[in-house]
This record gives sequence, C-alpha cells and structure tokens, in this order.
Amino acid sequence: MKIIKAAKQEIQPYLSPVEEVALANQEKVLKAFHAARVGSHCFTDSTGYAYSDQGRETLEEVYARVFRAEAALVRPQIVSGTHAISICLSILEPGEELVSASGAPYDTLQAVIGVRGDSPRSLVKRGIIYKEVPLQADLTLDLAGITAAVSEKTKMVMLQRSRGYSWRPALRISAIAEAVKAIRKKNSNCIIFVDNCYGEFVEYFEPLEVGVDLIAGSLIKNPGGTLATSGGYIAGREDLVDLCGEILTAPSLGNKLGAMFGLTREILHGLFLAPHVVGEALSGAILAAQIFTELGFTVSPQAQDPRSDIVQAIRFRSQEELLRFCHGIQKAAPIDAHYMPVPSLMPGYVHEVVMAGGTFIQGSSIELSADAPLREPYIGYLQGGMSRQHVEIGLSYALQEMGLDVD
Repeated sequence: MKIIKAAKQEIQPYLSPVEEVALANQEKVLKAFHAARVGSHCFTDSTGYAYSDQGRETLEEVYARVFRAEAALVRPQIVSGTHAISICLSILEPGEELVSASGAPYDTLQAVIGVRGDSPRSLVKRGIIYKEVPLQADLTLDLAGITAAVSEKTKMVMLQRSRGYSWRPALRISAIAEAVKAIRKKNSNCIIFVDNCYGEFVEYFEPLEVGVDLIAGSLIKNPGGTLATSGGYIAGREDLVDLCGEILTAPSLGNKLGAMFGLTREILHGLFLAPHVVGEALSGAILAAQIFTELGFTVSPQAQDPRSDIVQAIRFRSQEELLRFCHGIQKAAPIDAHYMPVPSLMPGYVHEVVMAGGTFIQGSSIELSADAPLREPYIGYLQGGMSRQHVEIGLSYALQEMGLDVD
C-alpha cells in the first residue's frame, strides 16, 4: 500500500529518539545483570516453599537495580497488573486516605477501589477514604487541585502513568516529577505510588528516579519482553515492598518463599529483551498514528508527539469501523488468526470489550494487540508488537478489513 510506504518515510525523524532511549535502557538492563552477577545457576528450578531460591533472589535484585528501587517483588503468583496494583493499595488501613491524582483510574481498578461494584473487599468497603482529582481541561495533571486535595492525613497518592481506556495522554516522567514536588510540599510523608503498566522503558527514566515511593506493573506487558508467561512486579522502598510481600503471601513469610515454577529463565530473558521490544512497539505505534492521521482519523498521541506508554489510541467513526479494525489485527496474528474477536463482558469491566490478541501469551499486550470498550466515542487502543515489521503487516490487514486499502 502506497499510504504505508509514504507514512514510513514521513516518520523517520521520529524514530531516532525511540532508538536512543532503547539503547540507553538496554545498557541499563545489561549493567543490572552484571551487578547482580546473573549466572546459569539462577536457572535451577526450586520446589515447595523454595526457601533461598538463588534465581528468584537474583531476579528481584536485577529488577530493583533496573528500576532504581531499594527492593523488588517479582512473582508469577501475581496474576496481572491489576493484581500487582491491588497488592500495593492493600497496604492502606481503615481510616487512611487515598488520593488518585490523575483522574479516574483504569476500569478494573475502579472495582478494586470501590467506586463501582459491590465487592466487600474493595478499599471503600474496608474503610479507606478515597478522593479523586480530575484532570484539567487540556487533560494534564491539575497541580493546584492535587495540592488542595492532599493533606496531612493523606496516606497515599496514586498516579496512573498510562492512558488506560481514556483519551488523555500518558504521564511523562517530567509530569510525574512535578506532581511529586507538589505532593511533598503538602505532605512529605505520604506514599506516592505509580501504576507503571505500559510505561516501562518508554523513557530514559522510571518513576522511582523522580521521587516516587512505589511502582507496580505486569510481566506480560513491557518488562516481560514477550517471553514472560505470567506474573507481575512491585518495586520501591524496601519497607513498602516488604509489606506487599506479606500481603501476597502471609505475615512473617513475605518475600522469603515462593517457587518460580521454572520461569526464572524466561522472566530474566524477557527483561533483557524488553528495551528492544518496547522500541519496536513504539515504532509500530508511531507508524499507526501517521497512517490513520493521513486517512483523516483523530489519533492520540500523534506521530510526532513524545510518548510515555506504548498505547496508540485511534478514534473511529462507528462501532462497525472499530470492530473491523480489530478483526484485521486478529487476522494478522500468528496465533488464532482464524478466529474473529467478539465483544463480550469481562471481569472488572462495565461495558463489553472487544480484544484482538492472537498472542503466544494469553492477554499479552506487549505482543501486537488491539482492544476497546464498546462505548462512545468508539476508540480503539493498539499496543505492542515484537517487531515493527509485524505491526506494519497488522496495519495493512486492518486497513484492508476496513476497506481502506490504498494502491
């Protein structure tokens, strides 16, 4: 398609910064492997309680060094990003206050917090006080509103780095740094927590490097590098990570046990590849932004915009158009390409969700995938891609499925 060829030429200046960030992050990860003295002995499997599992301990040291944390918890027993985030929020006690400083959190977290749904284990049902600071009209953080909302009784402030199922841009590390300064002026002791999903290795720095206390994410997103088959991570202040370990297992047990089911090699291998894979996904997202802009669609971010997550949002003109786009992405998948993604209700979501994801790891969004809640405006969220070539092919399939193939 001529339009894809032309778009590839147009985006060349925007790819150099992506490659520079990937190079810097690749060296950061390599140095962490060296400092932790990763060796083949780390790949030995453990069983049962898995006390003194050298591979697990080394893996968590590598993660701590990569993200500039005092400690890290990296486990296949953490089933998703939402689970990792929920563990972090669960360190709050009844009567303590949580402030979401980046507006409404991602759909699945709303049920965890308790602003919708009726789970007796939600934060609100357990007596946590919850406040939310909406974004400004330009969809950026409202620093004045955050300053007004945070008080001496605030125990934790939460920021969501990625856009989630919303039109707002991902939070740049520089924006997170400004928020940290504003929060610390009002309460120097509160915990600042960042949902880091979809953001790892997109920029030179990570949230802990600008004063955040705790971060969490999923291994089947960016840091898993498409090889991790399950799991999540938590990193930050040692005392907070220790508390999270006790929530994951049990008091006094914490992070001292937990078999890795033979996954240590895959998780380390995926982490080593992650900076490169994230760079490929970003290159594909930039191409998608350029193509759909040239076709007259509204996209966020635009091809030339700086990015802080791997997600590319595209606003479609109808539900049918959105579904056809997802059908095309599915047809370009290496796995289950012969199936058609059908919208359905999923745990943690209010609206039906369509998910195109013919991925080697179920639900992996660092592999090429596209999903969307079926609600107006009809926005599709494209993310991932093990190679920019696969993303390009996926986009060509999607354009053909939409009837937009251009000679």
